[in-house]
Amino acid sequence: MPNASTILEIRDLRLEIAGQRICRSLSLQLHAGECLGVLGQNGTGKTTLLHTLARLRPAQGGEILLRGQSLNAWSRKALARQLGVLFQSSTDSMPASVEETALMGRHPHLPDWQWESADDMAVARAALLAVNLDTLASRDVNTLSGGERQRLALAMLLAQKPQLYLLDEPGNHLDIAFQVKSLQLLREQLAQHNAALCMATHDINLAARFCDRILLLRGDGEPLMGAASEVLTPETLSQAYGCRIGVVNAGSRQVFYPE
Repeated sequence: MPNASTILEIRDLRLEIAGQRICRSLSLQLHAGECLGVLGQNGTGKTTLLHTLARLRPAQGGEILLRGQSLNAWSRKALARQLGVLFQSSTDSMPASVEETALMGRHPHLPDWQWESADDMAVARAALLAVNLDTLASRDVNTLSGGERQRLALAMLLAQKPQLYLLDEPGNHLDIAFQVKSLQLLREQLAQHNAALCMATHDINLAARFCDRILLLRGDGEPLMGAASEVLTPETLSQAYGCRIGVVNAGSRQVFYPE
């Protein structure tokens, strides 16, 4: 049974795309403070699963609950307050400054027909500071590099403060240092706001460092789910990725690499 800390619950989810079965009967609960990593080869359905959890595509069966309520029962605005999504890439449909774009993260929280308050502005500026974009607040987003745009997308997500974060390749366009910093920022958000995070990634080592549990999609419709320490083994990963993967101990962490 779900409890007050259950943010996301999946019951017997059946998911297919273009005739390929991604999962046949997936069930899991994601609780406040937890980070779930979704791993697997290209084409195994990581992005498709995230899109389904974001209510951007239908499942072929089963049920998805967000904070105890069916995902389909949430209104669009209420869902936007609860659910934050970071895609692999984004396009800018109109000119806007960096600060105006970060402030868009506050829009789901605004009363109808109301402008942003001083508190909303403070939240957006704090988010820009957290991702080292505060000095670029007045810049047009079209002048930003790919990495800066990704950091801005993260700032908008931080300003939104959802209960469930869905991230698709959050390290895209980011240098190594900021890949780590961005996930540290998000882990802090989980602790501060009783939120949960689900991220799809190709980076096994980032998943090993930041994720509590791993959902490994293997292309056969039978995902492997468990604690990160149980799923992330050379044997399991080698089978899933179709190549030999080794591991070395680096202090208190393990580092995985293709052999």
